[in-house]
Amino acid sequence: MKNVVALVASAALAAQGVSAHYIFQSLAKGTAKGQAYQYVRRNTNYNSPVTDLASNDLRCNVGGAAGGSTGTLELSAGDPFTFSLDTAVYHQGPISLYMSKAPSTAAAYDGGGEWFKIYDWGPTFSGGQASWNMKDTYSYTIPRCIPSGEYLLRIQSLAIHNPGGMPQFYVGCGQVRVSGGGSASPSPTVRIPGAFKATDPGYTANIYNNFHQYTVPGPAVFTC
Repeated sequence: MKNVVALVASAALAAQGVSAHYIFQSLAKGTAKGQAYQYVRRNTNYNSPVTDLASNDLRCNVGGAAGGSTGTLELSAGDPFTFSLDTAVYHQGPISLYMSKAPSTAAAYDGGGEWFKIYDWGPTFSGGQASWNMKDTYSYTIPRCIPSGEYLLRIQSLAIHNPGGMPQFYVGCGQVRVSGGGSASPSPTVRIPGAFKATDPGYTANIYNNFHQYTVPGPAVFTC
């Protein structure tokens, strides 16, 4: 009987682990909460984050290499936008926004070109403690100076809550068409995979021991 009870308890814990997740599901203009997967490519790995730094899945998550069934959101340069999740981020770590210009349409683009970062939400240090911006929505604006065209707009949560374990990337890609843009050439740019190294201090940081400063992995943020 004890063995049966133990098996039931183990199964219950496993089920709780499977249900625990957060996914970037929607993208909308302004501060609205958009419709799930209308403009964000649907991932196929349910709650499993990407952990392989050499994987193309780092771009737009597992199942996100193409967006033929995903709409493309119309935005003007300088417009605000909001990514929303199914549940609030609960793993500590930075949130970052990236963009990559598509050669033709965003829907046909696999993200294999150059990416530039437009924003980081890193930790805030106060009184010897660090706090992270863990929410269910993240809002920012399209840079005013980037060229018009279609882009992948990528949001990334890097979970570093388990020192000594494998950091986890929770990623989502929206498809946007930017109008009224400028003529800037965003830099620096990186390729994904390739932008993140296993030796990056922000990737290997122990947030529970002598944690007083932090550098978000990836390139510097591009600004107009």
